[in-house]
Amino acid sequence: MASLIEPRVLKGFRDFLPAAEIERRGIAERVEAVFRAFGFAPIDTPALEYAEILLGKGGGETEKQVYRFNDSGGRDVALRFDLTVPFARFATEHRSDLTFPFRRYHIAKVWRGENTQRGRYREFTQCDFDCIGTNSAAADFEILLIMKEALAAAGAGRVTIRLNHRGLFNRFLQRMDAAAKSVEVLRAVDKLAKIGRDGVVTLLSGELDGERADAILRYVETTGGWDETLDAMTAASGGDNPDSQRLRALRGFMIEAEIADTFVIDPAITRGLDYYTGIVFETLLDDMPSIGSVCSGGRYDNLSGLYTRESLSGVGSSIGLDRLIAALQTDGRTAARETYAELAVICVDGERGGLYQRIAQRFRAEGIPTLVFLEAKKQSVQFAQAEKQGIRWALIPPSGAPDGQVTLRNLKTRQNTAGLSVSAAIDFLKFSKKNQKDETGTRESD
Repeated sequence: MASLIEPRVLKGFRDFLPAAEIERRGIAERVEAVFRAFGFAPIDTPALEYAEILLGKGGGETEKQVYRFNDSGGRDVALRFDLTVPFARFATEHRSDLTFPFRRYHIAKVWRGENTQRGRYREFTQCDFDCIGTNSAAADFEILLIMKEALAAAGAGRVTIRLNHRGLFNRFLQRMDAAAKSVEVLRAVDKLAKIGRDGVVTLLSGELDGERADAILRYVETTGGWDETLDAMTAASGGDNPDSQRLRALRGFMIEAEIADTFVIDPAITRGLDYYTGIVFETLLDDMPSIGSVCSGGRYDNLSGLYTRESLSGVGSSIGLDRLIAALQTDGRTAARETYAELAVICVDGERGGLYQRIAQRFRAEGIPTLVFLEAKKQSVQFAQAEKQGIRWALIPPSGAPDGQVTLRNLKTRQNTAGLSVSAAIDFLKFSKKNQKDETGTRESD
């Protein structure tokens, strides 16, 4: 007899049992609802691309993490490591079919062969949203506002969105005669939260002399209120310029929209990818800053230059769904509240499956997801199975005439409500669901 294959998954990859997948999809759906509310349209792109499409601008360490191989046709291909680079290819290839500014969102899996840790996996889901075809500060602000709204919808609680401008930092490096090392400096500074000040000093010392390395650290460690910090950054970069003016314009939008408290200017935010050229931002959970950024991005004015000589400016951000869920679970603020069914129809007679599905269809038509048990096991067993799956209500169908009375059972309280018509049972569940939502809203407001 042949030996059996051990069922297992690769390191950094995961299966999702129903409760976990219901939770993930519930959060993704709430985030997606925010994207749609702002008029953003969904797109999709292939998981596999020609390697040259993905690696032209990824930069440095990211390229080392890409899953790259030759396919059966000998083509050099790679799995997408983010959703932004494929989007740049998409926008260039379909430019004549799009209306600009074009607002898109894309929720999908990406792959990186990086070290696994809490909230970091080799296969994970990103929720991207971008606006391309405009260099307007209003577009930058809209992305920042969506970040705030989407994270609130996902249940992230209090967040702080930290932002900077890569152009302003590059002006500073030019004054320091360090522009030739800008890529290395940006990547070193981007590791400040991970490896600490001493680690960044070591990295910078390998590229620059000690005096310039110290000056760079003093710049990124500038602290104070928004205006005070921006004034210091502007002075260090040679005086007022379009990049500092962009940050002042964004501050004005935030104040006018009455959401300024969510945003902080932080000269240490640089983002490690090469394609960012304008504002860059990262989001920390106020109650769990150690988890790192759960939503980040920036402006990439030259990304489409990989594929066309025509300029296509854009700005966007990405929510790391897996990292966000890991943070919320660690903080005890999330659970699989959603379930794939609200009602289970008990199977009393295995020969009456058609009747049970007919009854279930009436509930489904009224927006009540309904599962039908398929085998006539003991009712107590079916009740237990339904409860284990997170279903709150069970319906015991009529034993005689198809239009006979039914019984609803609250699986949480173990209480039965008998003598109901199907129409009355539907109304009962709708009323119960409305009351439950009202009570939840009252508790949240309190």
